[in-house]
Amino acid sequence: MEKSLTAYLKQKKDAGEKIFVPYIVAGGNGLDQLEAEIQLLAENGATAIELGIPFSDPVADGPVIQKAALNAFKKGVTFKKIVATLENIHSPVPIILMGYANSFFHYGFDQLVKDLESTDVKGLIVPDIPYEHRDFILPRLAESDLAVIQLVSLTSTKERMKDLLAVGEGFIYAVTVNGTTGIDQAFQAQLDTHLAYIADQSPIPVLAGFGVSNRAQVERFNAACDGVIVGSKIVASLAQEKQETTSQLVAELTGKKNN
Repeated sequence: MEKSLTAYLKQKKDAGEKIFVPYIVAGGNGLDQLEAEIQLLAENGATAIELGIPFSDPVADGPVIQKAALNAFKKGVTFKKIVATLENIHSPVPIILMGYANSFFHYGFDQLVKDLESTDVKGLIVPDIPYEHRDFILPRLAESDLAVIQLVSLTSTKERMKDLLAVGEGFIYAVTVNGTTGIDQAFQAQLDTHLAYIADQSPIPVLAGFGVSNRAQVERFNAACDGVIVGSKIVASLAQEKQETTSQLVAELTGKKNN
């Protein structure tokens, strides 16, 4: 059964559209702001939205996202409260939950699948569960409409890429740097060739993420694959609590500014 997120993103790709997925921290500015943030991102060109679950000891998040997560904790945000909030709001575009394995297992996968049925969440990203341990997740979600996003790193061998692409759903997350997320990353010279290879081999869209923070980078990676994920730049903008500034930023990143 093809998951709805996979079908939706493949349709965008087949129509010649470049995919843009902003990442935000759920509750970074309070859960009472979440619906407005989702609407703002969707209105300014988001194809889907990646929603980060705050975690106390992240392995892939840079300082901007870590700060937002700590702010969420100060506001009393929990995974349960995030899901409860999502049950009561509507997103114009699919939501993808990104979180660490401990958060998901503590919540309980079976209960989470049940609770998310009435929400607009259509995908999950769990970066610290490797391919070898995929059976901790995939069988539990096989009968659900939740796509499990696979990450391909710069150090992934072609053999490993083949395995990851074979089980990929929704899109393939092509990590553009070795290390954590953040603004002003230095990208390797061979990155474009790496992305183009993954995109050529993948049956589903391939998105570049980690460190993408300006329109020039978006255009560069759009030329090599099917779209991008932008996180820290948007999270930092939302932290300023000026929605107009964030609207302008997202419109610029998506190329919709002045259109």
